[in-house]
Amino acid sequence: MATTKPIKNRIQELKSKYDTLRKGKESLLVMVDEAELPEAVYNSNAIENSTLTLKETEKILLELEISRNISVREVFEAKNLARVVGYIREKSRATELSREVMLLLHRMLIGGIDDRVAGRFRGANEYVRVGTYIAPAPEKVENMMETILIEYSSNLSTYFLDKIAKFHLDFETIHPFCDGNGRIGRVLINFQLLQLGFPSVIVRDREKKEYYRAFGEYREKKNAKTMEKFLASALLESLHKRITYLAGETVITLADYVKRHRKSAPAMSNAARRQNIPAFREKGVWKISANFH
Repeated sequence: MATTKPIKNRIQELKSKYDTLRKGKESLLVMVDEAELPEAVYNSNAIENSTLTLKETEKILLELEISRNISVREVFEAKNLARVVGYIREKSRATELSREVMLLLHRMLIGGIDDRVAGRFRGANEYVRVGTYIAPAPEKVENMMETILIEYSSNLSTYFLDKIAKFHLDFETIHPFCDGNGRIGRVLINFQLLQLGFPSVIVRDREKKEYYRAFGEYREKKNAKTMEKFLASALLESLHKRITYLAGETVITLADYVKRHRKSAPAMSNAARRQNIPAFREKGVWKISANFH
């Protein structure tokens, strides 16, 4: 099951709008990306059970004091992931996805946290599991990674989002590293999107249940539909946000919009979640253009 035609058409329409509006406004896009960075870092780390709040993540990235005692590891995890996200924004357009790129990103992410395993795939006797799922034996990792990279780069007929979804599902199924597989996997989704001229997306901790369900369905039934839908929704939201800013619209909360226009709050929240309206989240709060009709 692949991304449906109506969704493909919506993405194409928004991408054309995004490409037209972004001309001469690269500095604004950089600002949107930079403002979003703490949120991207917070969510990806929270999925991996980091105890940091969004506010604490912001403070760490701004080198500000934090009131409670936080482990050195969590500070490193936030700073290192921010560095990786910044790096792919700079380099993805000019770099092909390769084994070397993945190892470099992993070294940037895990360096200073666990140098023993940073920048390399799992080796002899290094087994990993996620919940009840045990990843393939370490001696299979190199070949499996080579296979999914070749499959991704040589498949020119499949819709780009379906290819990215399958690559992510395969990557996380292989779990090639001793640590940092989830965070690197989500970074690679954005590497692939940025390569194609799309904005990056945020996989949110609040949607972890659905995100994990996608892996279960893929491992048990080889069904990638849930991940395809999940990524399509995240991409629509990211495009809606950037188009709203690039068009110079006044941004208000969805709650304010509902009050002003006497709309049904549950119906609008549902439409936002389904991306049937051009709403997007900032720090977990749904927002929309004040001029939306």
